[in-house]
Amino acid sequence: MDNREEIRAFLKSRRDKITPEQAGLPVYGNRRVSGLRRNEVAMLAGVSVEYYTRMERGNLSGVSDSILDALAEALRLDETERSHLYALARAAGPKPARDRRKPVRSTVRPGVQRILDAMPTLPAFVQNNRFDILEANPLGRALYAPMYADPSCAANTARFVFFSPAARQYYVDWERIAKEAVGVLRVEAARNPYDRDLSNLIGELSTRSDTFRVLWGAHDVHVYREGTKRFRHPAVGNLDLEHETMALPGDEGLSLTAYSAAPGSAAEDGLKLLASWSATAHDAQVAEADSEH
Repeated sequence: MDNREEIRAFLKSRRDKITPEQAGLPVYGNRRVSGLRRNEVAMLAGVSVEYYTRMERGNLSGVSDSILDALAEALRLDETERSHLYALARAAGPKPARDRRKPVRSTVRPGVQRILDAMPTLPAFVQNNRFDILEANPLGRALYAPMYADPSCAANTARFVFFSPAARQYYVDWERIAKEAVGVLRVEAARNPYDRDLSNLIGELSTRSDTFRVLWGAHDVHVYREGTKRFRHPAVGNLDLEHETMALPGDEGLSLTAYSAAPGSAAEDGLKLLASWSATAHDAQVAEADSEH
């Protein structure tokens, strides 16, 4: 995979974000750029200007870990950005004779399914690295009812965010959610440079969404771990829920996400209401199916 343009754009975007003052460098006269110059990054990283220029032109092949660390320090990369830099460097090397990693699973193992089923009071689901929700428990499906109601999303939260008009109403912090989703896909694209399905999804999002295309051009990266999301659910109103996302070590590329609410909070009452609404909707579907037979 030739990822020179990805490397060039990422390094330049990080360089542009740091001012000389932030880097502890003196400023003399007028500057044409707000960020650091190449020679300043080279000095901070302890390499020659020629060597840094070679790296920013997209050639990270053969660059040692110590130099990558020095570059990360010079550009003040956070943990996610540093990992992304390393992934870009790995992808810049020779293509392996064969990809020894197992392909991302498209199904959920029975043991994981039992974990989902054992959490009836928490919305939970298993997702792959392309934002496809492979399985969700009943409360998880109820929480994401607007996504499941839109056939164009195909149970994919990234498509929902960028393609469905309902998403902007559903997510209180839609702009942040959209930016984070793009950042996650950036990370995954670097980790899995030969994943054709992932590349196809990114291409689809870029083609159909102007917002995605602009955010993709920023070269920001993100990793989901934990945090709070604010939902505006059409059936039960506002829900401020904490989420935990846990990678499934036995299933490369899959993660389990569960939402919860603080005891005694309005969100906890909202989850109870959501569970009641979900059960009522399920009973109605069963009754309708029985009447058709």
